[in-house]
Amino acid sequence: MNCKTALTIVSMFVLSNMYAQQPNSPKFGKGLFNLIGKDSTWSMKIGARMQFLTTAEWDSNKDGLHNPTSSMLVRRARLKFDGFAFSPKLKYKLELGLSNRDIGKASSVTNDAPRYILDAVVKWNFYENFELWVGQTKLPGNRERVISSGNLQQVDRSLLNSRFNIDRDMGFQIRHHFNLSNNFIVREALSFSQGEGRNITTGNLGGHQYTGRLEFLPFGKFTGKGDYSGSDLKFEEKSKLSIGVTYDYNNNAVKNRSNQGSYMLIDNDGEIENSNVFKSNISTLFIDAMYKYKGFSFMGEYADRSADKTSYVNSEGNTKYVQVGNSLNLQAGYLLSKTLEVSGRYTNVDWDKAIGRSTENQYTLGVSKYIAGHKLKVQTDISYLDLASSTNELMYRLQVDIHF
Repeated sequence: MNCKTALTIVSMFVLSNMYAQQPNSPKFGKGLFNLIGKDSTWSMKIGARMQFLTTAEWDSNKDGLHNPTSSMLVRRARLKFDGFAFSPKLKYKLELGLSNRDIGKASSVTNDAPRYILDAVVKWNFYENFELWVGQTKLPGNRERVISSGNLQQVDRSLLNSRFNIDRDMGFQIRHHFNLSNNFIVREALSFSQGEGRNITTGNLGGHQYTGRLEFLPFGKFTGKGDYSGSDLKFEEKSKLSIGVTYDYNNNAVKNRSNQGSYMLIDNDGEIENSNVFKSNISTLFIDAMYKYKGFSFMGEYADRSADKTSYVNSEGNTKYVQVGNSLNLQAGYLLSKTLEVSGRYTNVDWDKAIGRSTENQYTLGVSKYIAGHKLKVQTDISYLDLASSTNELMYRLQVDIHF
């Protein structure tokens, strides 16, 4: 972040504080401060969060561990702004990512601009239980992806998520919910988006992306939106269950993982333009569930990606593939006390045989110490990655998480 950007952010804070009527200092984890306009026609909550990650990895075979590597980095560093404008029915969210991992690699498709913006979305409750979302934000995809990275049960998300998620995009979403009975809740979400992921600034090379999701909560709402938070930190007194199904269709997708992954360039040295990009209709199905009861939590997810055209030959004569296949992730945790949890995870990734990638099986054991819930915690886990046709890997991670 350059000096000009930093000064702009500081100026926003100062000006907001000058013109707000009620600057409050909320309790830890509820934002840096809350602002409410003099006429109560707007509000803004400002927050910040950081994650510090240490990782050690080894190759593993019958002779033991080899080729150790390690890294230490600021995994995430973010600023968050949310509130309402003009009316409580018109909400907004702005989230900026400042770490190198958040910003990512510049691309000619984004005019070589940094990718600071994670979320920039307006949510309008225009009629009863209907909400219209406009802007860039997470699509209604797999549950694990929609759970905030700050509310995860383990250090980071699973291989299923990294290989199959549909992440963020720019577009429109319609959200709605209704009750089948006093307790049984049904939620619906429909999305129309550009189809190439976040922060694309030079137009749309492919078609568009269409996403639909249904969620069923037969035992009512989770306490504190716990169906989208890892661990049962609220110690649900009654069983709570949420089952979700998502179908995503990306028409003429130009990336090898739907709206994620690499652009499918025919000529690697050419310009990224319509004539130089392979296109395929890519479909992704997600089925997931979250269950919580008295400190025990379970999350299961299944993902399947298919495409009408799965391969192409580039100008160098090399065959390239759409990353099609399926994955299963099963994860459970139990709180030994209000602040200490053990958790386990099994993930399988089964790639289509034609693309020549090894089947992946990962086993993870985690321990989390919640000092102030998800807002201040220390997490550690150890994972063993079993690759059917490659060298296996052992990974140890330690992470400190703090949210203001």
